[in-house]
Amino acid sequence: MSLPAPIRTEQFDQLLLSGRPMIDLRAPVEFARGAFPASVSLPLMTDNERELVGTCYKQQGQQAAIELGHQLVQGTTKHLRVEAWIKQLQERPDTVIYCFRGGLRSRISQQWLAAAGYPVALVEGGYKALRQYCLNRTETLVRDLPALVLSGRTGTGKTTVLAGFPRYVDLEHLAHHRGSSFGKQFDPQPSQIDFESALTQRLLGLAQAGNQAVAFEDESRLIGRCMLPECLQAKLKQSPILVLEDDLEARVERILAEYVVAAMAERIARLPDYQQAFEHLAQGLQDSLYKIRKRLGGEAYKQAQNLLTEALDKQSRTDNYDAHKDWIRFLLNRYYDPMYDYQLALKSDRVVIRGTSAQLQAWLTDYAQVT
Repeated sequence: MSLPAPIRTEQFDQLLLSGRPMIDLRAPVEFARGAFPASVSLPLMTDNERELVGTCYKQQGQQAAIELGHQLVQGTTKHLRVEAWIKQLQERPDTVIYCFRGGLRSRISQQWLAAAGYPVALVEGGYKALRQYCLNRTETLVRDLPALVLSGRTGTGKTTVLAGFPRYVDLEHLAHHRGSSFGKQFDPQPSQIDFESALTQRLLGLAQAGNQAVAFEDESRLIGRCMLPECLQAKLKQSPILVLEDDLEARVERILAEYVVAAMAERIARLPDYQQAFEHLAQGLQDSLYKIRKRLGGEAYKQAQNLLTEALDKQSRTDNYDAHKDWIRFLLNRYYDPMYDYQLALKSDRVVIRGTSAQLQAWLTDYAQVT
């Protein structure tokens, strides 16, 4: 049975854009460090097996390592792994495979699948080639796509407004983090590599649709633990800024709804009982406040801590969330707004408009017509 042609570099854009599934043959520990958005981990070898083969390779050479690999993955073990690949191919016949360098693991797996009647294409150069391609492609895309930066004080609803723009990248969504000290979400963040791969895919889609400006939310270099690529950091530091404005009480209500009420509802849905959900929320809020204690200052931190404790106590006794508004309002007035205003003043020369969501949308419509 003839084997399909490999997926080569000139096809990588289409591979990433198509959402075509990819079987990642690397060991679980390798997959955990990062992969690509459409990848599924179905390893040829376990972590332990890979380690044994690697040690053998260093001590006895390639041929001995190959022989050991066949000894470790044979019989029922081999059958089960091939069956898992076949199941994926039956569900998505357009699936491709890759290992780290597109070498032995890919070729052996490809041969086993072909023998079972399932010819499959492999990614030439494997994970390493596709990863390097993503890094290079991101540099080019960031350079060539015009950018706009959506800024605004904490709680103005920038993420919601951003999603109403015709062309945007939601970096917080890709990083699975809201960006602030209180931005940690229930599920863990992706690895840095996963974050960067998802960013590349999003930029590729936007570039395919045209070269008009792309909006990004104003972010620091870190969103939680995910770091923006240096090329994107530089781009955002020199791009026009749109400032979203809203009054204080609307912002307090929005933060309460998102960071407390919705966060509690998610924990109730995900954890065994109400008490565990409440404790998880309370600990998260207290930890987030502790992170900013030095920048907040000792006295202000104590005041905020007392307000948060009182709010959590009232919530636990009455299931009423209103007292949370006090510590939210305090932090906005004493910490977030002064910090934001100072930072915005340093880049005020790049501000092209300040206004409500509707005003920014109207400006964008005019901007798109001009450009």
